[in-house]
Parts: sequence; structure tokens; C-alpha cells
Amino acid sequence: MPKILIIEDEATIRRVLGKILAEESDTYIVEEAEDGVQGLEMIKNDDYDLVLCDIKMPKMDGVEVLEAVKKIKSEIPFVMISGHGDLETAIQTMRLGAFDYISKPPDLNRLLNTVRNALDRKVLVVENKRLKKKVSKNYEMVGNSDPINHIKEIIEKVAPTDARVLITGPNGTGKELVAHWLHEKSERSDASFVEVNCAAIPSELIESELFGHVKGAFTSAVKDRAGKFEAAHKGTIFLDEIGDMSLPAQAKVLRALQESMIQRVGADKDIKVDVRVVAATNKDLKKEIEEGRFREDLYHRLAVILVKVPALNDRRDDIPLLINHFTEKIATEQGTVQKQFTDNAVKLLQEYDWTGNIRELRNVIERLIILGGAEISENDVKLFASK
Repeated sequence: MPKILIIEDEATIRRVLGKILAEESDTYIVEEAEDGVQGLEMIKNDDYDLVLCDIKMPKMDGVEVLEAVKKIKSEIPFVMISGHGDLETAIQTMRLGAFDYISKPPDLNRLLNTVRNALDRKVLVVENKRLKKKVSKNYEMVGNSDPINHIKEIIEKVAPTDARVLITGPNGTGKELVAHWLHEKSERSDASFVEVNCAAIPSELIESELFGHVKGAFTSAVKDRAGKFEAAHKGTIFLDEIGDMSLPAQAKVLRALQESMIQRVGADKDIKVDVRVVAATNKDLKKEIEEGRFREDLYHRLAVILVKVPALNDRRDDIPLLINHFTEKIATEQGTVQKQFTDNAVKLLQEYDWTGNIRELRNVIERLIILGGAEISENDVKLFASK
């Protein structure tokens, strides 16, 4: 049942608004506050689906109330109530996050349409947040070992900033997972996360993939095409396996980082982009620099923050948690009952040499679930997880 708060210092206007809403729907719960201070206190202590707020009030005006609420409960839609002389301020409040404004005396149809639309918007915002939390679970970092806790601490500190991050570590350790978590916990999480596997794109196509191209730039360029940097505008671009990028492409990326500008292949016009760059590699970039395969200036641009993801062999204490995580996830994906592992089976898996890291462990767990018994035993591990 939608709960609406009216913050208005004129009792007559409060009564009119309350009556209109009561006649519109008997499902609305309408509460009133006679000034901004009282209204803000009520919002702090209760959950509202919509706030109708006057602009000019004693003690605390509507703009101040709006700004305060957006810091603590940003999902609540605000509809500002403006007098004839407040229209310019009402428009300003929309830049501050207000959903809309209505003028005094309130027009019946406009008020009701605005209220319905604002409540619909609140439902969408809440649903999007719910889905976002659900999506985030796909990128959950599982583990309580010292190396993983250290990475989690770095992410908590770095994610809210725009600092560039270089993630290193062997194949299969979860470098992409770290990149996703940096994005999910950042101020850019509502925008795109765009992934580019630099090793999978031929060197002659990497510039077009990253920066786009104009029609006629090369034989197959039959129309203008935006690149990954433009697609990631206001969001995050993840350059995976950046150690495999060609030197000409590295030069273009360096310029994009230095000037926040890109240029499509075949064009002479600069395009401004606002992108956070996260890169990853399994190579020793300092060695690549010494051998002339990677630009040192690009390395220093990317490696503002360094995150080293450990091999699974260096975090064996996390294997029981990872086993439980993967068995639960696989059971959900396959619609089956989650199988349990005996203590001896878990202990044996902890002793294995995991050259393929997390990726290999996940594959082995799935194999054991498919081929093993109702409970995964030590014997199952010896039979189906052997190297």
C-alpha cells in the first residue's frame, strides 16, 4: 500500500492535497508534516513511497529537505509544490533530483498523473536495485584467506574513486571477478561495464574495436561504428589481457587516458569520453617493457593501483568455501539437490596442485557432482578428479 508524505506549512493546502489523494485511491496512506524539519524527521524514521514537498517553508525549505533526503534515501521520489514565484526554484530542484513539480493551487489531473508516475518510478527503482543485488552475487568474491581479505580491503578503498587499476595474476584466478567488483562498488555502477579481451582480437582490428571507425575507413567498414570506449562512457572499461595488445593500439590507449579523448579509425574528429579503465594481465609487464613489447608510459598510467590475485595453491584455506559455493551454484543452475562433500574428500582436494586455479576447481567440482555418488567421497575424488 503506497505511503505518501505531504510536507506543507499551509494547513489548507495540506487538506486539499490529502482529500484529492483519498478520493483517488483508498489504498494510499497519507501522512502530513507542517514544516521541513518535522518532515525530514518523519522520513528518517519511516519508509515513504512518495513525498509532496512545498518549496517555501519556515525553519527548513523544500530545497534543503530534498538535498538532505537524497543523501540518505535517494530512491524516494519528490514532487515539489511551488507558488507562482517559485517556478524557477522548482525547475532547479529537478536538477537536484526531484521527480516533478506542481503549482499552487494544484490542478486535479496534473497532480494525480504526477503521483501515479512518481509511484511507478519508485517501483522501478526498487526493482532495479533488487536485480542489481542479484546480479552482484554472480561476482561474489568467495574466501576468507589473508590474500583475499587484502584484495577486498583494497577494493573497498579504491572502488569509490576513479583511480585506474591494474590486476595481475595467473590464468583462472579470478581477475575478471575483481574488475566486476570494482565496478559494482563504484559510483559508476549504474552505467556500463564493457569488457574487451585484448588477446582474442586480431591486432589489425583492435583499434576499431576499442575506438570505433567511420564508414570507408577500411574495406569492411560499411557504416560508422562506435567503439568500446564510447560504449563505456560514464562507466568502466575492462581491458583484459592487455599485455597482448599491439604497440600501435597501446599508443592510442595512452592518448585516451592522458586526454580523455578518442578518435575513430579513419576520422579526424576527437570524441570526449568519461571512462574508468581497469586492466588485467597474466604477464610480467615489467619484463615485457624490458623486451620492448609494452610501453612503460602506458604501464605507469594503468598501474595507479596494483592488485595481485593469488594462485589457488596460495590460498588453500579457501577451498572448502569455494567447494560449497560451486556446489550450491551448480545445483541451482541444474535444478538439482545440492550434494555434500565428505571431510576427507575436501581435505584431498585441498592437497591437489591447482595449476588451473579457480577455473579448474570449478570444472572438477562439476565433474564430481555429475559422476560421483549422492555424497562426494574421497574415493570419488580419486576416481574423477585425478590429474
